[in-house]
Amino acid sequence: MSTLTFALRDSTTMLRRNLLHMRRYPSLTLMLIGIPVILLLLFVYVFGGTLGAGLGPSGDRTDYANYVTPGILLITVASAAQGTAISVAMDMAEGIIARFRTMAIFRPSVLTGHVVGSVFQSMLSLVAVTGVALLVGFRPTATAVEWLAAVGVLAMITFAVTWLSVALGLVSKSVETASNLPMPLVLLPFLGSGFVPTDSMPTPVRLFADYQPFTPVMETLRGLLFGTGIGVNGLLAVGWCAVITVTCFLWAKALYNRGRTA
Repeated sequence: MSTLTFALRDSTTMLRRNLLHMRRYPSLTLMLIGIPVILLLLFVYVFGGTLGAGLGPSGDRTDYANYVTPGILLITVASAAQGTAISVAMDMAEGIIARFRTMAIFRPSVLTGHVVGSVFQSMLSLVAVTGVALLVGFRPTATAVEWLAAVGVLAMITFAVTWLSVALGLVSKSVETASNLPMPLVLLPFLGSGFVPTDSMPTPVRLFADYQPFTPVMETLRGLLFGTGIGVNGLLAVGWCAVITVTCFLWAKALYNRGRTA
């Protein structure tokens, strides 16, 4: 059996393991969908009438639904990070990783299973949240190609955040720590252009909002979905995703290998 076949076989087995966990504990996926949906309904129906003023031709809840949905989608991606970090930390704490290391399997397949399973769960949740957004007034004007590009951007940021959450799960000393470390990610859409334009913020907050990773991703999504142009935001979004993915992949790999020799 070739190395590639060996790697694919074991990675598929570990992915199946994570998908079985998703099926046996559907409450985790429902929670991942439920929190962004609640935030969407809250901001559109409670705050949308006021916050929508000045955002579009009518300045109503529909305009605000169009504006806020990319931020809600990023919250969905960030929320998944907590579950992934917890899952990885539980595997480390319960000793199953140590057992896998004694078996003749492709060692990186354990992490690959977590990453691919989490990306699948996140993309499924994004589809559900987008469906609810359409029901409450989200009306994108994107072409099929622009939709594909938007899906690609969401897949890139999901992949990057997932590798970050895997690294956070590996570095955590306990499951409780793993559940807390990714929580600041959920705040990034609030401290960016997720809910209001950054030019409405005080200068120190605006500077952070303009240069943090999620803002160019959200602006790229808005540009693709509504044909408003993405400018330099597209390059920044791809750059941030690439840097986060490579850095966190190397970090997770180092942590996993260090644990193997410990």
